[in-house]
Amino acid sequence: MSEEPNLMSSLWPLVPSGATDWLLELCGDGVTGFMPPAMPDAVWVLNAMYEHDQGPTDVSYHEYHQARLADGSLPLRFVAGIDLDAVSVATGGGPGRAQHPGPGWQRLRWAELARRTGDPAVPDGLMPSYRCFPSARKEGSWPLGMIPPTEGSLDRETWNRLIAILTRCSTAGPNTRCLAYYNPLMLADIDFDNLHVRAGQLGDAEFLYDHFQAADYSPSNLWADDRSWVLCTDYDLWATKVAGSSALINALLNDPEIEAVRLPWAH
Repeated sequence: MSEEPNLMSSLWPLVPSGATDWLLELCGDGVTGFMPPAMPDAVWVLNAMYEHDQGPTDVSYHEYHQARLADGSLPLRFVAGIDLDAVSVATGGGPGRAQHPGPGWQRLRWAELARRTGDPAVPDGLMPSYRCFPSARKEGSWPLGMIPPTEGSLDRETWNRLIAILTRCSTAGPNTRCLAYYNPLMLADIDFDNLHVRAGQLGDAEFLYDHFQAADYSPSNLWADDRSWVLCTDYDLWATKVAGSSALINALLNDPEIEAVRLPWAH
């Protein structure tokens, strides 16, 4: 066995799935993540999106994909005789962990894109998801010069910043004991009866993000063992709900790096 799994089992050992029982009672079903109510306050931390400083802005991911199919640089895909490229749209988005894409790419804040398009960052009654920013897309596909938020997982930079704020706002700081739950849909071995939960310290949360190989996602839920705060990154959403004290929520709302919004209909 390699050193990395040994270190993972040392820093973030598995614990009984019953550790989520209180979340089940509080939130109901957690197949895509246990979504907590305000405890007593809550906010949504938005996943990062990016924009290239040289575009292009007039070509969509789908148009680019279709052009590559036409010139033969991409093979056609068939399943059960169905041409997948003829019945699907290459949106440009995707699930799982993500990070800053590199030189030429700049963070594009949701508030800025909302100003440009006239779309609300999150429409009334909806969650932060693929349904946001319809005016930014062409027939459902994002411009090739933009990278939309990742789905079902915090991106690396937002995760690291969020962990830093949680550490600052937790009584025990980096020594805060916390637990991480990964929903069954994330895992190769889907088991709805034996939920995957690990326990560790908040100071080791960056290691958990980088080295948990069984799922290419940040945890569905991360919470302090004393239940002073809970995070939920739903499998289908572009943001993480953080429930906790008003001091924590205000720290997130006022942070210059984190982009957080209140959603009264999902408080």
